[in-house]
Amino acid sequence: MSEVTAGSDMSIGLGLAFGVLAVAGAVGMLVAYDNQVVAGWSFALAVVAGICSIAGIHLYGARDA
Repeated sequence: MSEVTAGSDMSIGLGLAFGVLAVAGAVGMLVAYDNQVVAGWSFALAVVAGICSIAGIHLYGARDA
């Protein structure tokens, strides 16, 4: 009898959630182009969310590679 372990979809969920935040930050930059402070914070949100998205995919991704 063989044992099969089921993988987690946590990497997909985290990647999508933080990806949506990154897109929201990019849209915030686009909308607030005349206000540098808001555009800067939107850029920071987009970068941090992108980093967290990649980190989540790597942390919870498939380990059988």
